[in-house]
Amino acid sequence: MWQNIPLWPERASSFANNVDALYIFLILVTGFFTLVVFALVAFFAIKYRQKVDRQATQIEGSYALEATWTLIPFGLFMIMFVWGAAVYMQESQPPGNAMEIFVVGKQWMWKLQHPEGVREINTLHVPVGRDVRLTMISQDVIHSFYVPAFRIKQDVIPGRYTTLWFRAVKTGHYHLFCAEYCGTLHSGMIGEVVVMEPSDYAAWLATGPSEGSMSAGGEKVFSELGCATCHRGDTQGRGPDLAGLYGKQVMLDNGSTVTADDNYIRESILNPGAKIVQGYRPIMPTYSGIVNEDKLLSLVAYMKSLSQPQQGVPANRASANAEQSKAASASNTKVQ
Repeated sequence: MWQNIPLWPERASSFANNVDALYIFLILVTGFFTLVVFALVAFFAIKYRQKVDRQATQIEGSYALEATWTLIPFGLFMIMFVWGAAVYMQESQPPGNAMEIFVVGKQWMWKLQHPEGVREINTLHVPVGRDVRLTMISQDVIHSFYVPAFRIKQDVIPGRYTTLWFRAVKTGHYHLFCAEYCGTLHSGMIGEVVVMEPSDYAAWLATGPSEGSMSAGGEKVFSELGCATCHRGDTQGRGPDLAGLYGKQVMLDNGSTVTADDNYIRESILNPGAKIVQGYRPIMPTYSGIVNEDKLLSLVAYMKSLSQPQQGVPANRASANAEQSKAASASNTKVQ
């Protein structure tokens, strides 16, 4: 029935039903109380309209009435809060095994890159039934990644990574908008998400132009910048060993700890003096203005790959190797 209403977008993600149910509940509650308020206003306006020789009467308070109009709205508001918080938590916590897509917003287009290296402009191809995580950043001003059919929207801001995830449940082509005014051509910053069957997506991915995987590109940038001369796996490195770094807690020289996530790695490359690892000196130069957002994303992908078990190596052995490397460097790790 709802598909015939133009203002009601198609439901094409695992979030859509929950978001729509909450939205309908809010409309029904606010609509009901709007009608009740107008009905009472009309009733009292007629009942107590001006009359000649009418005697005033004393109206006493009612604890039962006051408790009723306090507890019922409070209960409804708590339902809205808990329901909305549950939907928000579901949308804000990407699954650990989600396929990652890197997104750069700029005036006025969306640049997207798959881990395998395939790049797209204003179009995103994804397989149906697969969890997809978007790691996003803006190259200039604030944008907002919005897919109505998926019921997802997330600001894309300069200087910091934001994440968004979804699972498409039906194939098709779905509108992609920028939902934050970003300049004179904001209305033209549109695109589409193409949801395909897994076999069709694999075929598309195999035939698409690729410059190599994101992690391979990051390794190349890492080598070109000479990072390996300091960030070594032995005790001679002047910078921390990066193997197994991503996602771990890092001890800083001020005694605090920080998680080595995407934003931490980015900050450490552009502003290495912001957070100094305990046991190391602030000698790393800044690469601000030297590496662009695309290269930063590839470096982040490379750092993540260093924390993943190598192909053919058992996970426990890879973990043990990482621990040995850390012990050799005699310090907690951090990009600096």
